[in-house]
Amino acid sequence: MSNVLVISGSPSPTSKTELIGDHVARRLAEDEWHAGHLRVRTLPPAPLLHADTSDPAIATALDQVSRADGIVLATPTYKASFSGLLKTFLDLLPQHGFTHKVVLPLATGGSAAHVLVLDYALRPVAHSLGARHVVQSFFLLDKHMAYEDGSLRILPESTGMLDDVIEQFRKALIAPS
Repeated sequence: MSNVLVISGSPSPTSKTELIGDHVARRLAEDEWHAGHLRVRTLPPAPLLHADTSDPAIATALDQVSRADGIVLATPTYKASFSGLLKTFLDLLPQHGFTHKVVLPLATGGSAAHVLVLDYALRPVAHSLGARHVVQSFFLLDKHMAYEDGSLRILPESTGMLDDVIEQFRKALIAPS
């Protein structure tokens, strides 16, 4: 059984990005994979900003990353880049913190003009951390998501493509290294 960790870097407690992370984790759990969700915004701010890896919550989060076979990086797009909160957390990882791991980069945003955040910002960071394989990334437009009755609904314009990306990630997880 693969161990997958979704790391979401939204500072908002009502984040659609976190809901997408939950959605992906549920989909992966359907295949009997253990899928956890680390919401970086819930980590204690002072230890996070001071890179205090001895803090119990920070140490636990770093341990979750080290034990994962697959990582899903979920971020909102701010100023044509991924969130500073996610960057702050990724900076705590060891230089090769993603070695032997498969990574799926996901981003949300209001305009397709920001889609390059994945290939020009998030993908290079995943590679620099030593990822075994970074699968096809996915950018989900805000207008393709609706929050209804306490749950996220992904509109048909994006559902099929997101399903394809999740399937690619699954296949990469079971592929030999």
